[in-house]
Amino acid sequence: MRQELGYKEKSGQFTKFGQWYADRVQDTQYRDAPWCDMFLAWAADKAGVSDYVGEFAWTPSHAAWFIQKDAWSQRPEPGALVFFDWRGGKSYKGIDHVGVVERVAGKKIHTIEANVDRVWLKRKIRETDKVVGYGIPRLVKAKADQDEIRSTEQPFVSPPRTQTGHGSPFDVLGTPPALLAVMVLTTIILSLRVTRGRGTHRRLAWPWLGRRPSSAPDIQRVPSPRNPFAGEGAAKAQGAAPARPARPRVPAGSAAEHAPRRRRPYDEG
Repeated sequence: MRQELGYKEKSGQFTKFGQWYADRVQDTQYRDAPWCDMFLAWAADKAGVSDYVGEFAWTPSHAAWFIQKDAWSQRPEPGALVFFDWRGGKSYKGIDHVGVVERVAGKKIHTIEANVDRVWLKRKIRETDKVVGYGIPRLVKAKADQDEIRSTEQPFVSPPRTQTGHGSPFDVLGTPPALLAVMVLTTIILSLRVTRGRGTHRRLAWPWLGRRPSSAPDIQRVPSPRNPFAGEGAAKAQGAAPARPARPRVPAGSAAEHAPRRRRPYDEG
């Protein structure tokens, strides 16, 4: 850009910057048009920063582009594009001229501008009372870099699972309730194995199951003299018929044979 200081337009307001822009947009009317903004487009292209500076020939459109990019400021800084309204307006629609801020000195700015005094590309020292605003290329670049980073931050998307027509019963095994049930069952089995290894369990006698036969030897109960049939119940419990007591035999010719016979009421005399 500085190498072009002192450039002067040719007759008929022709400039090489206008010619370059006309060829770029395929419109010959820009060959001899006001060239302050076309010079900035040419310089940005040579520096490889057109994406951050923009390529315009009409200054209001250029200012609106910076506003849209959220790169518009009221504070000057080196490298910023400065937009002027010679009538002192503050709307981008009334902008007449544009240049580049080279440095800031107090309340004045040092600029490089094209189409100055109608024919020159030169340095100027400007007051800021005619300034509408500043386009900041570095902010355009920062926003572009941020958008590029966000575009690469794609969330991880798991591949779609193949859906079958009918679910399998084994699909339940992978569910959390099934896993919990397996863990509980495993814990119970292990605890039983540990307890069984420590000693023999004693079986409980349940009252409704009846008394189990004892393995002790059978003890034959002797009938009591007072109750000769006391052992009958035990014999019946063991399945044997009770023994009837033998009748004592009376010898012949004993006193019992000659004893008077008791007469029954229905016997005849």
